[in-house]
Amino acid sequence: METGVRIFWLLTGLASVAIGAIGVVLPLLPTTPFLLISAFAFARSSSRLDRWLREHRYFGPLIDNWHRDGSIDRRSKRVAILVLVMTPVITWWFGASLWLLACQVVVLSAVAVFILTRPVPTKAN
Repeated sequence: METGVRIFWLLTGLASVAIGAIGVVLPLLPTTPFLLISAFAFARSSSRLDRWLREHRYFGPLIDNWHRDGSIDRRSKRVAILVLVMTPVITWWFGASLWLLACQVVVLSAVAVFILTRPVPTKAN
């Protein structure tokens, strides 16, 4: 792979891990989507960071659930849905146009449907 492309994926992965790590302690920031982006990016840029992420005691299980059966744990779903609901509220609060708000609601509703239709990992996993 071209060096510039690898650097792009590496920087994307690092930024996503940082945002995902903040999401661990900040309740309104979802962790799982950013970790999935990181896993995708590291798989294309750094085998060492890919392995580190998959073996991480907290992040690893979230990624394993997704890779194994496309599942998202209940806590991650709740946080993601809360963020999706609050985003248009905050947008409205800042006085965005009705057109922008409507577009945002449509897109975020589709994302919410996707998240809610993913299975929850079983206890055996």
